[in-house]
Amino acid sequence: MSKSKPARPPNSDTTAIDPARQVQVSPFGSWVSPIPIDPGPGDELMLLELRVDGDDLYWLEGRPAQNGHQVLVRRRERENVDVTAADINVRSRVHEYGGASYTVHGGCVYFTRFDDGRLYRQMPGEAPVALTPAGALRYADLVVDERRSRLICVQEDHTDSARPPQGQAVNSLVEVRCGSDARPPRTLVAGSDFYSSPRLSPDRSRLAWIAWNHPNMPWDGTELWVADFAPDGSLGASKLVAGGSTESVAQPEWSPGGVLHFVSDRSGWWNLYRWVEEPSGSGAGQPGQGDDGAIEAIAPAEAEFCHHQWRFGRPTYVFVDGGEIIAIARRAGEDELLRIDPERHVASRVDVPYSELEFICGGAGKVAFVAGRPAEATAVVEFDLASGRLDVVQRASSMAVDAGYLSVPRKIAFPTERGLTVFGFFYPPTNPDFTGVPGERPPLVVRCHGGPTANASRSLDLDVQRLTSRGIGVLDVDHGGSTGYGRAYRERLCGEWGVVDVQDCVSGVRYLAAQGLVDRNRLAITGKSAGGWTTLCAAAFTDVFRGGVAYFAITDLELWARGTHKFESHYLDGLIGPYPERRELYLERSPTNAGADFGCPVVIIQGLDDRVVPPDQAEKMVGALRAAGKPFAYVEFPDEGHGLRKAANIEGALRAELGLYAAVFGVNFADAVVPVTLERAGATAVRVGRD
Repeated sequence: MSKSKPARPPNSDTTAIDPARQVQVSPFGSWVSPIPIDPGPGDELMLLELRVDGDDLYWLEGRPAQNGHQVLVRRRERENVDVTAADINVRSRVHEYGGASYTVHGGCVYFTRFDDGRLYRQMPGEAPVALTPAGALRYADLVVDERRSRLICVQEDHTDSARPPQGQAVNSLVEVRCGSDARPPRTLVAGSDFYSSPRLSPDRSRLAWIAWNHPNMPWDGTELWVADFAPDGSLGASKLVAGGSTESVAQPEWSPGGVLHFVSDRSGWWNLYRWVEEPSGSGAGQPGQGDDGAIEAIAPAEAEFCHHQWRFGRPTYVFVDGGEIIAIARRAGEDELLRIDPERHVASRVDVPYSELEFICGGAGKVAFVAGRPAEATAVVEFDLASGRLDVVQRASSMAVDAGYLSVPRKIAFPTERGLTVFGFFYPPTNPDFTGVPGERPPLVVRCHGGPTANASRSLDLDVQRLTSRGIGVLDVDHGGSTGYGRAYRERLCGEWGVVDVQDCVSGVRYLAAQGLVDRNRLAITGKSAGGWTTLCAAAFTDVFRGGVAYFAITDLELWARGTHKFESHYLDGLIGPYPERRELYLERSPTNAGADFGCPVVIIQGLDDRVVPPDQAEKMVGALRAAGKPFAYVEFPDEGHGLRKAANIEGALRAELGLYAAVFGVNFADAVVPVTLERAGATAVRVGRD
């Protein structure tokens, strides 16, 4: 979008022109922005799950304009072509969050469909063929075993909804034959609560995989196993290589020479390791782990070579020509690209102009990744290792915004409770056509990431820029518990969810207010999923914020502990405490039990097809607020799950969010944003979107 002459904002009685600077003096929040509220058709794609097959690059595009479907795209000879039809949603529902929903080998694509959960094979120029029977089975993390004409993958079996406990699914590693007869899968590995990352050795003689059990989440403790294949394709005796209940192991990969590599946080940081095998009985290695070999650290550093593990298939390293490793490491809140010589244990930084990197893959002298930075939309990028050339092959947004209107995040570190330090990113109001009224401080929106073990991103986020270009500051907080700062930082949240995260958000706004950067009397907070929980806790248990917007938020811990899906069914054991032993704490922390304490209005946004945080959470919160006579707005989307994917719904939710800020900040947006109507006892829920 080209820069145009700004329109004169509202509030004309307080608007003036500063002739010396040729900018308009206008209240924060009233500035005219070139970034529209409506993202428009085709804008703001989701780019994920890169794969290389020969000279071709593949990825998934989540397209809001196509009902949020994820479409598989291929890059060949500098041309991007859709591989799957627009009515096919290439997406897994294993663990509900999915990921690793396709693979490709020799031009043949294998994928899972979101609507039926089945696995499909699609040969070039042909229609997809189902490989698995219809039923209640889900699949993810696919790998092709071409020697035995099969796929090996994670299977999640929901066939018997009455399985104890809580009717939970059964997870395993299975083989799926690549023929067209849709035979039932054969189980290869079972017995643990969860599995991920099946990886074949280069000679196809062995399989490595990750397993873990309740109550652990994968960032708490996992195990890396390896086993040889028998002549019939089954697995022989398995061997524990690394991991345990207090060590998180992830991303096993075999080098071209057949050496097993992995990521572990045994040092306190997720670093790269390899298992160097020696003759059995030599005594090398650590007791009970890799007993016939030694585990070696590769270029150890106080950096994280692993993303938060909510989804399958988010690799951070890849082997390239000659066995060299190209890796992504997160350090001090941003990513860097490294070239690692695993033999010399030496890492050198590669100069690329990006602060966020993920989904790395490689082949034939190149690597590719999804990359982002503060002033440029996230993109699929190819990087030539020899020349250093970067080629952008697809951008997440086609919207072009003059860099002068983009707020560049400032890294901040600030003190919080118990003498600890917290990290975050502050986005000051930025618009070259406007400045604030002298003496006025800007309003601030605090954003809480999900997880809660995820992390804030410095990639260009147009939702942030929509606010900052209109004169509202934004603070993205990496509160205690966030990924990217080592295990000890993650574990700050153990037993303290709803306390530490809230304290850290409050500490952040106090820090900014003390420096005169924001108006301490005009503060709001928002978040999605776990961030929505933090938002509601802040509204209920502090008097700092004037409003909150909670997207698909947990509101009642006891209700959620009794009925959530398998992957997270014991998550609260670590975040709060075991249930029902700590039931009193579950009741004390839940915002639904503190409706009368809410000191500010909230907007609650919920997808009615949400299986991660079911709508009964939002409905119970709404009931508590109504009973207490507290102001709120409830926005339902009948056709959405855990996250908004459809363009009309994304816009509707954004307008509701901006409407709350207009109301509680007392600002008059230049756009057609109507302050949200806040309901009280006896009111009817607001509905936005299609039924």
